[in-house]
Amino acid sequence: MLDVKGLRVSYGEAVALRGVDLRVEPGSVVSLVGSNGAGKSTLVKALMGMQPISGGTVTFDGDDITGRPATDRPALGIALVPEGRRLFKDMSVRDNLLIGLHHPVARRRASGALDEVYELFPILGRRPRQLAGTLSGGEQQMVALGRALISRPSLLVLDEPSLGLAPIVVREVFATIERVTAAGVTVLLAEQNMQKALELSDRGYVLADGTVVLEDTGAALLKSDSVRKAYLGDR
Repeated sequence: MLDVKGLRVSYGEAVALRGVDLRVEPGSVVSLVGSNGAGKSTLVKALMGMQPISGGTVTFDGDDITGRPATDRPALGIALVPEGRRLFKDMSVRDNLLIGLHHPVARRRASGALDEVYELFPILGRRPRQLAGTLSGGEQQMVALGRALISRPSLLVLDEPSLGLAPIVVREVFATIERVTAAGVTVLLAEQNMQKALELSDRGYVLADGTVVLEDTGAALLKSDSVRKAYLGDR
């Protein structure tokens, strides 16, 4: 589905990504994990066409999409849940969800999709007119997920979905993501909470200083002594 080879990104003379290789198979959950500044969000932005690429290739469903603009992603079937959710807090839940259908191609394949989002997240179906800004952090993340899913993407990309949330809300958010993956959606997840992300993932990539330093199944990475000592606080 998604195949990234030798991806490089620079900010002026500062190198942010140093030849990253990544693969996401259909129906899988893949995590990009690592500390702050490792390059996770830069990689997401590059994949979404929001950050210029200085080298390497990005292939999606066999098509080279390297350098294609972010506005092409909805038509390709790629949807993003951005860091910080970026909801319109003075707009209703329903209106925020419908923003996910702004692209004509997304609208054509989304007949009945609003009802599907409400089925996946029943609490949103009970509050369609409630202002998004009055929801809890976990509920707002459901709206952000629903806004992306309403276009029925082939690939859902999430950028730091638990960032800045209280632990109890983090658990709620990951339970929500688990419901999405159980529905068969292919997911690429960039996340600082390595424990939670890898528990959910078929495969994980550990980034450090813009480079993939480890790659394995989520379960194997959780058992890795080097991962546990460097990132999970084991002594």
